Amino acid sequence: MDWITPTGFAWLVGALVALRGLAEWMLDRLNLTHLQQHRGKRPEGWDAIMSESEYARALDYTEVKNRFGQWNGWYGMLVLLIFLFSGLLPVMEKQWSAVLGSSLWMQSGFLLFALMLYSLLDLPWNYYSQFHIEERFGFNKSNVKLWLVDQVKIVFLAVAIGWPLLTLLLWIVGRTGASWWVWAWGVILVFQLVMMILAPMLILPLFNKLSPLADGPLKDRLYQLADRTGFGMQSIQVMDGSRRSGHSNAFFTGFGSFRRIVLFDTLMDQLEHPEIAGVLAHEIGHYQKKHVLLMMTVGLVGMLIQLGILAWVAGQTWFFEAFGFSEPSMPIAFLLFVMIFGTITFWISPLEHLLSRRFEYEADAYAVEATGDYAAFVSALRKINQENLSNPVPHPLYSFVYYSHPTLMEREGALSLLKPQKA
Repeated sequence: MDWITPTGFAWLVGALVALRGLAEWMLDRLNLTHLQQHRGKRPEGWDAIMSESEYARALDYTEVKNRFGQWNGWYGMLVLLIFLFSGLLPVMEKQWSAVLGSSLWMQSGFLLFALMLYSLLDLPWNYYSQFHIEERFGFNKSNVKLWLVDQVKIVFLAVAIGWPLLTLLLWIVGRTGASWWVWAWGVILVFQLVMMILAPMLILPLFNKLSPLADGPLKDRLYQLADRTGFGMQSIQVMDGSRRSGHSNAFFTGFGSFRRIVLFDTLMDQLEHPEIAGVLAHEIGHYQKKHVLLMMTVGLVGMLIQLGILAWVAGQTWFFEAFGFSEPSMPIAFLLFVMIFGTITFWISPLEHLLSRRFEYEADAYAVEATGDYAAFVSALRKINQENLSNPVPHPLYSFVYYSHPTLMEREGALSLLKPQKA
């Protein structure tokens, strides 16, 4: 494509980054304005869910997070523009090669180093969010030492797992020619499947303690539910999420005989046994409705498309010259593509969220049908929203762009069709 010039492409990327930043800022402003309009007056139905003080606290939490997100968004945009257009990356790559050489391991090492440096620049914002915002609203259960240890572990895992994987991908590029992106896709697919098995056993325990659910009525109830729905699993475990946060969650990991359910201890404290069964039934619904498989398929197809695009731009000199590099380099192509592609996926993510919300409705319906307890499941949804201070009045456009789950009122509205009728 001779009509694409380095300067023109640079201006296009810069404009897209700025446009994304502006869109995110406008969405935050829209959500904040919508929130202010609902202060002091709970929408219909919320008086049965939250008291006036709880409602006001949820709005305060949302407002603080949105304002913080605005500043963080502008910062992130500025950092990205500096990395892309200041000439910093070409200088770093030149110095790296001069000191450490340009072997395959050193090329992938530079790619990993640059990505880690880019991510580490967001740590001050992460720290402020954890120890000021989450602390202010009673969610932070961590301390500075634990937080720092977590960051060290993340860096260690990035080096121990990411470096060999990146080196393997670059080796594949050199060995398989023009079709390298298909082979790379296959390697990433295998890697993801292996990690689905190993991550819960080797990585998750590095950050949290997992304990088998104690014998008793709850365990019996949950295993009976699993048997009744044909959901085979290795175990049900409780995770010490309260060690770091007051937020609650539940999920399942692995597949086949390696599948297991993980419940946050905070969730155990917040919900009654029938409500926890409803939450588990919801997760089982995702499995039985093949939502996990479908989302994985969508992700893998998307990854194949991304790698195909990467293979194409990696052969275009204007792609590298736009960011100050004098000659093509596969590690640099990987690096630039990763940094740029987030801007593209921002505009695509609402479609993925649309599909995700549809799956949530289906899993909700499955949970009510599987447990036969409409009231307990709705009560669980209400408590989870209340305990996590979820925004009770998000702007519809904001939730459309960002939310992977429907709002509480949307979920209750859909479930109302399954509500038992009074005689």
